[in-house]
Amino acid sequence: MSPALDPRDPLGFDDLLSAEDLAVRDTVREWCADRVLPHIADWYEAGELPTIRELARELGSIGALGMHLHGYGCAGASAVQYGLACLELEAADSGLRSLVSVQGSLAMYAIHRWGSEEQKQAWLPRMASGEVIGCFGLTEPDHGSDPASMRTAAKRDGSDWVLNGRKMWITNGAVAGVAVVWAQTEDGIRGFVVPTDTPGFSAPEIKHKGSLRASVTSELVLDNVRLPQDAVFPEVRGLKGPLSCLNQARYGIVWGALGAARSCLETAREYSITREQFGKPLGAFQLTQAKLADMSLELNKGLLLALHLGNRMDAGTLRPEQVSYGKLNNVREAIQIARTARTILGANGISYEYPIMRHANNLESVLTYEGTVEMHQLVIGKTLTGQDAFR
Repeated sequence: MSPALDPRDPLGFDDLLSAEDLAVRDTVREWCADRVLPHIADWYEAGELPTIRELARELGSIGALGMHLHGYGCAGASAVQYGLACLELEAADSGLRSLVSVQGSLAMYAIHRWGSEEQKQAWLPRMASGEVIGCFGLTEPDHGSDPASMRTAAKRDGSDWVLNGRKMWITNGAVAGVAVVWAQTEDGIRGFVVPTDTPGFSAPEIKHKGSLRASVTSELVLDNVRLPQDAVFPEVRGLKGPLSCLNQARYGIVWGALGAARSCLETAREYSITREQFGKPLGAFQLTQAKLADMSLELNKGLLLALHLGNRMDAGTLRPEQVSYGKLNNVREAIQIARTARTILGANGISYEYPIMRHANNLESVLTYEGTVEMHQLVIGKTLTGQDAFR
């Protein structure tokens, strides 16, 4: 007789992973259990991530920062392994996965993909170790989904560049040692590597958030920030540069959102087994089982989609439009799983004693950043019809 199905892995997803994949996943899972889960509810309620620099160094020590990049102290892991790491990080908290995504998929990837050799040598090893935290300045107060209309500008002054403008909703901004900033120039949008101790640069932290509370979110203010000629990325111009980075971050979200969903589902499943109403466990009622079945179905479909996209990325065949399928589906389903899981816990579902409301609130931000639902629908719509409906 074959063994009973594992309710935490009913489709045998783990059987599709290699021993190395599982080792990477388990390393990140164990680190989160030891260093994050005992404290995350308090950090979230307080609206802070007080040990972010220490956590960054520890994440560097386990190879989680820029882990899918090669050379310069990076782990050179596969895309699937990076995705599994994002899954485990977001099962702890979306803010933690955001820290790692911005560091590796945005700031480090930008330098790794578009930077000069001098820029790579100067920053990537220290960012991979967690010694230096990075941020990525693209979104502006008035320009989110339409970055081509950004107002931040860089002008030449002799051999220098002078940057002026503002960026908004920047993860890691207030604690970053380096910022990748995108600005309008006379020959298109270009990227700049900005040490955050440069005069005229400031990063006031954004408070009073109802989501991603255990995450550092900032505004970037650039007031006549003077940079040397070699601060600019040497070749890339236009939106190709920042959009290539966003595609990397979106890929991590495809996996990460499912970590939050998994945490919610497991909490609800375990609660349904132990909580009794009307003389029997909640899990013995048909309506509760229907909820659990639907949540498990969508979670596991999302995992298979994430693995498919990861395999394509490792094969070098993943297209941005395909990442939009994953980001749109998996985040949208994850937030629905969180909301449904909350109903199983009833009033207890809003308590920080359980992770569900924290995950649900975080996923409201994940639903928006790195491309809103509407933007990814239009990407897919253009793929299906050949018609550009963005403008």
